[in-house]
Amino acid sequence: MADRRLAIQMDPIENVAIHADTTFDLALEAFSRGYEIWIYEPVRLSLESGRPIAVARRIEKIQRIAGDHVALGPRQRLNLHGMDVILIRQDPPFDMAYITTVQILERLQPGVLILNDPRSIRDAPEKLSVANFSDLTPPTLITRDVEAVVRFREEHGDLILKPLYGNGGAGVVKIAREDGNFASLVEMFLQFYREPFVAQKFLPAVSAGDKRIILLDGEAVGAINRVPAKGETRSNMHVGGRAEAVEMTARDQEICDRIGPWLCERGLALVGIDVIGDWLTEINVTSPTGVQEIRRFGGVDISALFWDWVEGRLENP
Repeated sequence: MADRRLAIQMDPIENVAIHADTTFDLALEAFSRGYEIWIYEPVRLSLESGRPIAVARRIEKIQRIAGDHVALGPRQRLNLHGMDVILIRQDPPFDMAYITTVQILERLQPGVLILNDPRSIRDAPEKLSVANFSDLTPPTLITRDVEAVVRFREEHGDLILKPLYGNGGAGVVKIAREDGNFASLVEMFLQFYREPFVAQKFLPAVSAGDKRIILLDGEAVGAINRVPAKGETRSNMHVGGRAEAVEMTARDQEICDRIGPWLCERGLALVGIDVIGDWLTEINVTSPTGVQEIRRFGGVDISALFWDWVEGRLENP
């Protein structure tokens, strides 16, 4: 596929963890297929007289060698209308800066295949979109109303509080029913975040792991379990969670079957959902991770499957 041109909107590739980062893995697979790959950071994206322009660098070499994993050409102004594919892969926080980048990229459609679809990323924040499937999720409250949080705790007991637009487990805290720090923690959330925050019924099953399931075009293609470190509630790899092999359950498949058509309709091609016990807790559409861990524990090569699917789309729009 030597004639294909790919641009990736991402955080600095020089800093990625080459044995864990999904964006690096996707880029490595595309490079092996002969794609011309350009990368740029979100701050290098502009809208000039209605045209999305990025100051980008071409990948001249990419390999899984620590300390020598990428070589980049000089920065160049790139008219993104000339791309075949654009991947939106920068990490949250999902803030107004993030929303502005996807609003700019929307202007490239329908001529350029953008994954995930920028309009749908804008409209489907991970911790809000699960509200479309409330029967699959634990009791969840999104609010800035202190009285609402007090009532919610009285009804459901132990809670998890988390920022609505955070990532990587940052700012996630558990509050026990009788925790004397409850008022202070809620006050802290009100001071630190302008947006509403999330209160969710605590699921003791998290001690056995938080399952990450990757869906490609609405179909589950792999899963990995993330087990919290001892004494930790959060299972995210960023905060010491441990990956381990896991099998999909009938309940996992039921959840995927329910949300898969919804994802497809919105052009959300590569998605990572989080499942604790029998409950869906997040639908990650911005820069879902986990493909390297899934392959490492004997699962399929999702990066290869992804580019097979993209090439099918390019050949048959």
